[in-house]
Amino acid sequence: METSLDPYAPATSPPSAAQAAGAPWSPVHTVYGGAQRYSHDIVARVGRHARGLLDTLAGSLDGLRALPFGFDEAPDEATLEGILRGLEGKLAREPIEDYRVDFEDGFGPRSDADEDRAVVEAATAMARSHREATLPRGIGLRVKALAGETAGRSARTLDGFLTTLARANGGEAVPGLVVTLPKVQRRDEVAALADLLGRLERALGWRDGTVGVELMVETPRALLTADGTVALPGLVNAAGGRCAAVHLGAWDLTAAMGVGAAHQTLLHPYCDAARALMVLSLAGTGVRVVDGATNVMPVEVHRGAELTGAQRADNRRVVVAALAVMTRHWQHATAMGLHQGWDLHPGQVMWRHALVIGRAATSFPATARRLRAFVAQAAQAVRAGAVFDDAATGQGMLGDVLRAVDCGAVSEAAAVEAVGVPLEALRTRSFAAIVGR
Repeated sequence: METSLDPYAPATSPPSAAQAAGAPWSPVHTVYGGAQRYSHDIVARVGRHARGLLDTLAGSLDGLRALPFGFDEAPDEATLEGILRGLEGKLAREPIEDYRVDFEDGFGPRSDADEDRAVVEAATAMARSHREATLPRGIGLRVKALAGETAGRSARTLDGFLTTLARANGGEAVPGLVVTLPKVQRRDEVAALADLLGRLERALGWRDGTVGVELMVETPRALLTADGTVALPGLVNAAGGRCAAVHLGAWDLTAAMGVGAAHQTLLHPYCDAARALMVLSLAGTGVRVVDGATNVMPVEVHRGAELTGAQRADNRRVVVAALAVMTRHWQHATAMGLHQGWDLHPGQVMWRHALVIGRAATSFPATARRLRAFVAQAAQAVRAGAVFDDAATGQGMLGDVLRAVDCGAVSEAAAVEAVGVPLEALRTRSFAAIVGR
C-alpha cells in the first residue's frame, strides 16, 4: 500500500521505535522545576499551561504567522496549518520530554526540615507517576553541589530521595533515572557521587549503574584545569560510565568570569567557548552536550479576567519579545550542534516545540530530497569501487531528517517514503550504514 507524504503526522508514541531498536535518544529539552512544585501530574499541568499560551498567541493563522520563528522565508498557509497541528499534537501527547526535580537553584535556600519534607513528597509523587505511566521519557533530580558547605545536604537529599522512591515504588527503581550534579570543579566530586550511588544501589537491591549522572558545566575549572588541560573528559571518566550528559550553566559560568549582570547572556563569547570545548572534547563519546536556559520568561505583565484591549496588547508584546530572545538563543545553539537546552517555564516548553516543529516542517521536504539523491550518489560510488569522501554532509542531513521524525513533525513512514531507504536503515542513524546496505 502506498504511503502518502504527510509531514505533520504524529510520530511513534514514546518510547520510539528508534529507542526500541537501541538507537540513542536525544530530547529537545530538559525542563527544570523546583522540588517544592513537583507533583505526580507535572506533565499534564505543564501541557495545559503551554497549550493555554499557544491558544492566546495563535488563535488564528495570522497570529501564528506573527510569532518570531525566524523563518528564512514566510511559510505558506498549508505549512502554517501543519505546524499548528503538529504543535497541538505534541503538547497533547508529550509536552515534556525530559524533567529534573530541582533541589538547587529552583528550590532555593530552605531549612533542612523543609528540604527533607520536599524530598519525601517529590519522591513519593515520582513513584506514583511511574505506577500511573505518566512520567516523561527522561526523569531525574538535581541535587546541590557535592563540595563545600552543601556536600552533606546534597548527599542527604540523594539518599532520602532514592530510599523513599524505592519504598514507594515497591522496591523497584524508576528506569532511566539520572542525578544532575551542579557546580562541578574536580574529579573527586564526581567520583564521590558515583561512589554514593553505588552504595545506595547495593543497599536498595538495584543493579549497579541503575542511576545515571549528568554534570553541570558552570565553573571555569569544569572546562580547564589549572594547568590548562581540558577537564571534561576526566570529569566524565570519574563518573565510572554513568555520565549521560553535560549541561551548560551559563549564568554561573559568566559570573565566575567577572561578567556583569547586564552582559550575561547565552550569546556571550564565554558561553561559545564553553560550548566549543564541551562539544569538541566529548565528540564520539555518546555523552550529550546540552545548552543552558534563556532567563527571559514569557510572562504576561497584566493578569485577570477583565483586561482592556491595551493590556492584552501589552501582554502579547512582552511575551512575543521574550520568545524572540529564546529564538535567537535556540538558533545560535543549534548552529553549534546543540539540539537540547533547558526550559524553565511552560511558555518556553511551548515555544521550543514550536521552533523545532517549525524548522522541521519548513526544511524537511528539501532536506529529504537532497538526502535521497545523496544516498544514491554515494551508493553508486561505492559500487564502482570509488571512495565517497563527503559522508559527513550526508550524516548532517540524516540528523536533520531524524530530528524531524523525533519532534513529531514527520512520521517514520513519511521519512522512509521521502528518503527512499528502509525503516531499519534510517534507525541506524548512520549515513555510512545506510550507504553500506
